[in-house]
Amino acid sequence: MEQGLIHIYCGDGKGKTTCAFGLALRCAGTGGNVRIVQFLKGGETGEVAAMKHVPNVEILRAKQGTKFTFQMNEAERAQAKADHMTLLDQAFAQTDGLRMLVLDEIMAACSTGVVEEKYLIKLLEGKPEQLEIVMTGRNPSDKLLALADYITEMKKTRHPYDKGIAARRGIER
Repeated sequence: MEQGLIHIYCGDGKGKTTCAFGLALRCAGTGGNVRIVQFLKGGETGEVAAMKHVPNVEILRAKQGTKFTFQMNEAERAQAKADHMTLLDQAFAQTDGLRMLVLDEIMAACSTGVVEEKYLIKLLEGKPEQLEIVMTGRNPSDKLLALADYITEMKKTRHPYDKGIAARRGIER
């Protein structure tokens, strides 16, 4: 089997998750086993609903929270961190036969402190040779960027949200 590489889709533009899911679909479509792990996301989205019907794809998601991390008190943040660190362990568990691992919004999970970046880096450095890893989110650290083989930055030039247009079902969510 070919060597697995590390991808980062980052930036302030739309399309990071969409690109990651597209790559996962391509991998599954050629018979590869894919695990998609979503951090800091729990609401129903079109891409998750569709991907649930694709053979060879497993989806793990964070527990649905009712608050953003900046709105949480100390106990809630501690629980969110415990939940997300468990999710990260599940992401890297039993990877035999897995061709692709997508860590959606992992950069935000690191920057908000619900995932320890040092631990993520340790897992990335010890990844199985054949495992392709795709990470998404804004503002990856220099340490994560140094580990990546692919880095694609989505740059926002214009976005409907700036005009007050909320995310639309089937388009942005």
